[in-house]
Amino acid sequence: MTLYDRDFQRFSDELGGSFQRYGFAVVADHGLDEPVIEAAIDDAKAFFALPEEVKRQYHVPGTGGARGLTPFGVEAAKGAAAVDLKEFWHVGRELPEGHPYRRYMRDNLWPTEVEGFRQHLYGMFTAMDDLGRKILRAIARYLKLGDDFFDDKVEMGNSVLRMLHYPPVPADAPGVRAGAHEDINVITLLLGAEEAGLQLKERDGSWLDIAPPPGALVVNIGDMLQRLTNHVLPSTTHRVVNPAAERRGFARYSTPFFLHFNPDFVIESLPSAVTPDNPDRYAGKAITAEDYLTERLREIRLI
Repeated sequence: MTLYDRDFQRFSDELGGSFQRYGFAVVADHGLDEPVIEAAIDDAKAFFALPEEVKRQYHVPGTGGARGLTPFGVEAAKGAAAVDLKEFWHVGRELPEGHPYRRYMRDNLWPTEVEGFRQHLYGMFTAMDDLGRKILRAIARYLKLGDDFFDDKVEMGNSVLRMLHYPPVPADAPGVRAGAHEDINVITLLLGAEEAGLQLKERDGSWLDIAPPPGALVVNIGDMLQRLTNHVLPSTTHRVVNPAAERRGFARYSTPFFLHFNPDFVIESLPSAVTPDNPDRYAGKAITAEDYLTERLREIRLI
């Protein structure tokens, strides 16, 4: 993101142009501290390597997987027959006692079996949260809003850091690592997509491989921002396909950060995104971020 500091307008134009065309962008030089990333990923790997009965202590059924472990074979893409071949851990925002948003956000769970887990994973949550807000400033500039437009709308957002583990895939696996889906949230920041498999769906229905250079950040638009921008910025269908035969024996790890609006933020089309050529798709359908999230979590079988 050296261009971000050197020529913010150009960075914003290039980023926004990629989002408007693909719903995705790849950002190099993202500025995240490599030791912070490595510590969090190492801790996640150590946790996923624990015995299943130990890991299951940190699964809380009926909570939508908001915190702690979602075991292997639970989540499915909307409308999919088979479950995804993955397990994951969620870390969310920590709120002070008495904060009104505590009614929407659960407390984090912290495994005692991996030393430093809390410090390292929450450190990564904070770093990704800060970076996400920087990227939103560039999106706001591209949309010709004030650069700080999103600041007070996401500052206490119900965002989650997901530590993802895709185990080795047997040849007769009934599903794929992650079925075709769109993300629910505002924007997603993804690290660890170097192991092949991530694809986005092009407008003609074909699938395009996303192969970022090592250490780069993949960013994509979520449904909440698509809805806010009246589809000016599209939330593109994507998936993680199973690896080639020679890579089936390798696990895949990635760390998406799902940036969310504050729970009580009302999502309705921006007036500037409604034109004669792009009439309002959501007229009379304003919805809070919390209600929208709940609706979508039901669709993917998490609640």
